[in-house]
Amino acid sequence: MNRKKGILLLLSGAALISFAPVLVKLTSVGPSAAAFYRLAIGGVALCTVGLLRRDRWSLSRVAFLVVASAGFFFAVDLGLWHRSIGLVGPGLATILANCQVFAMAGFGAVVLKERIGWRYAGGTATALVGLFLIFGRNWGELSPGYRWGVIAGLLAAASYATFLILLRASRLRSDGLATVPNMGVIVLMGALFAGVHVAVAGESFAVPSLTDWTVLIVYGVMTSVAWLIISRALPAVEVSRAGLILLLQPSLAFIWDLLFFSRPTQAFEFLGVALALTGIYLGSITVEKVHQPEAQV
Repeated sequence: MNRKKGILLLLSGAALISFAPVLVKLTSVGPSAAAFYRLAIGGVALCTVGLLRRDRWSLSRVAFLVVASAGFFFAVDLGLWHRSIGLVGPGLATILANCQVFAMAGFGAVVLKERIGWRYAGGTATALVGLFLIFGRNWGELSPGYRWGVIAGLLAAASYATFLILLRASRLRSDGLATVPNMGVIVLMGALFAGVHVAVAGESFAVPSLTDWTVLIVYGVMTSVAWLIISRALPAVEVSRAGLILLLQPSLAFIWDLLFFSRPTQAFEFLGVALALTGIYLGSITVEKVHQPEAQV
């Protein structure tokens, strides 16, 4: 694939996936139930693609444990992200979840002994200033639910970083599945864990209307397609350019929040969003030097 086609694919994948938090906001099912249906539908779609392509399917016991663990943290990530979307809105919840780049870079530095350089420190500081402008200035005046939404978004970022680390481990194993089936099985395992949480927490599996079913199906299929597009395009695009392009996802998610849900936003919050996205970009360059970036899916 040439560079121009890779850039176009990255742009389309990031734009497509930016609608994911909007769809979550539009559905009336609970956050864990939404995660279950998103993962179940997406997992079936990915596994179907793998079967049609006749990809390699083999899984050792150790590889299965890695895949199952990745599915667990993916389910935790989505459940927390969905809760954050409901409490602080699609735009800010997605920006919070994209802070996973800092956890990824920290893991690389501490565990893998990777050199992260000045971009990580500068990106972290810039993002923290941005988040303070958005949330910290009036933290004590925020409602308990809103504060929990912020915390849930940050916990989603940590969970997503853990998922990405385990996803990377599953890809590095020579006895693992091919790329598409690997992700498909991980997503289906995530659906299993999300379903268990729905049952244990007393949340309903019921989908109230045809509209909800439509939203959930579009959500599950769309995010799977977007992930495949992004994964295919990444090797053809320079690291720094890919990181910048993938910021289109949280940026558009914030714009959709303003347009579709009329989110009231003050000038200092716009500045905070700009700084947070800049910090995430600097952090993503650090991560991408060792790990290809993954958008919040």
